[in-house]
Amino acid sequence: MAGTASVSGAPVENHGEVAAERTEMLRSFDLRPAGFLEPLTKRLVVEWASPRRWQRKALAAAQMPALEIADRDKVPFPGFDGVLLAYHELREMVEDPRYADWRAALSEVQGFYLITDSTNDKQYVGKADGAERILGRWTAYARDSHGGNVALRELAQHSAVGDAPGAKTDHARHFVFSLLRVFGPSTPSSEMNKAESHKDTLMTRPFGLNRN
Repeated sequence: MAGTASVSGAPVENHGEVAAERTEMLRSFDLRPAGFLEPLTKRLVVEWASPRRWQRKALAAAQMPALEIADRDKVPFPGFDGVLLAYHELREMVEDPRYADWRAALSEVQGFYLITDSTNDKQYVGKADGAERILGRWTAYARDSHGGNVALRELAQHSAVGDAPGAKTDHARHFVFSLLRVFGPSTPSSEMNKAESHKDTLMTRPFGLNRN
């Protein structure tokens, strides 16, 4: 079973064997931090033949192919409960390579999400189901700021710069995106529909941005 693993230690230089510490079973080497390779610390990703065995002999380790140098500025996914994105961050998330882990996670789940207008605290509860998943739905918002939602589209139109159809709006910069509940990709629509009580709990129909 093949896999990959990131080398977590710092790069070192081998200054030769420490002969005085040799035993019948073990050999020791004088390894010293390689300062000129410091930028590569915790960034080397190698192919790991068996993820169940982490110990490797030196000769075997030397044969492991290096797959990539990981991006130093990679943004770790905080878990579904920790997702909180301003609109400009949402746009980065759907495009920037640094957010690859976010896209992988959000492309695997359906669920309910919350959009909050930070100018007035009004909220919109949305649902992403079927093949669209959370990532697909949020990509639509990143593209046009309203995702086809009636109230959000009206906000975009009222704050548009210029009178021409399709004039650019900047009101979406006030939106904050978070997750309320996520479901696995095989969850049937009937089960998700039963969970669609967030609009009532948060009262987003009478006081928020939901129109249905």
